[in-house]
Amino acid sequence: MNNTALLPLPYTRPPLSMNDSGASRGAAFAKARARKQIREDICRLATIAWLPRGVDHVTVQLHYRPRDNRVRDTDNLWATLKPACDALTVGKPASISRRTKRPVPAQIGYGMVQDDSPRWMAKPEPIIHEAVKGEPGALWLELSWRYPAELAGVS
Repeated sequence: MNNTALLPLPYTRPPLSMNDSGASRGAAFAKARARKQIREDICRLATIAWLPRGVDHVTVQLHYRPRDNRVRDTDNLWATLKPACDALTVGKPASISRRTKRPVPAQIGYGMVQDDSPRWMAKPEPIIHEAVKGEPGALWLELSWRYPAELAGVS
């Protein structure tokens, strides 16, 4: 049995782009803050939407409706999609890096699936829609998932 949900995101444009260079130390910190914020937003929105946890597999597709019809490519949306997908996993506890011996902060996760590897998650190419005159830009996730056979009543 497949289930679906649309998860509207609180952004009028992608918070991250593959075109963001991040060459300076400040830019790298800004990108890290943006990734953390995306994870927190997705976890909060998934909770509000009562999305399930512990499903067998989820497909996550990012949709973007820009405010105008300038030419854009879908490649740039991957930078926003990646932390959104990470947020749907179980997350990671705080730890100490084996290599640097420095603390690694915890990464929050909703727990919809175990990991964002292909075994648990599919990530089709993002979709860019036509702009709607007079409307602000919008982003949303389209999710579809399967429950494990034992939870779906299938033997």
